[in-house]
Amino acid sequence: MARTVPSDELDPILIQVTIPLPIGMIYSAFTDPAQLAGWLGAKAEVDARVGGRFEITFPGPPAFVSRGRILALTAGVELDFSWEAPPAYAKLMNAPEARTHVYVRLQESPEGIDVTLEHAGWGSGDEWEEARSWHFHLWDERLAELKTYLLKAAYG
Repeated sequence: MARTVPSDELDPILIQVTIPLPIGMIYSAFTDPAQLAGWLGAKAEVDARVGGRFEITFPGPPAFVSRGRILALTAGVELDFSWEAPPAYAKLMNAPEARTHVYVRLQESPEGIDVTLEHAGWGSGDEWEEARSWHFHLWDERLAELKTYLLKAAYG
């Protein structure tokens, strides 16, 4: 769900990983709470429908809960959810509601399935740059963990 970024906003975070497994298995890792808890956070609650809950509990550091809503959902193709930031960025990113969202798209490629994550909605300024940098590292680490988690589940 790419969009034009106003000139005063920071560019979205854009990370891609290719996973040589069936698309259904990868999609389930984003919508099945038990699987999300295996690679993204310690606990997950997901109501896989537009408007449904997308809540992830992270054990830390820092420990936090991101309470979001599913904004768009196409089975086996895409998932878009609002994102609540951890306490250090809560005042900036969460008030009065989540100001950023995470869009995930799955697409076939010669090497497997390309998983593209776009975290958008960043404001501008030093605080936003710091928050964006922190989230870039979080998503980069978690997508690498997603690949490891799924390959281990598939092949042991």
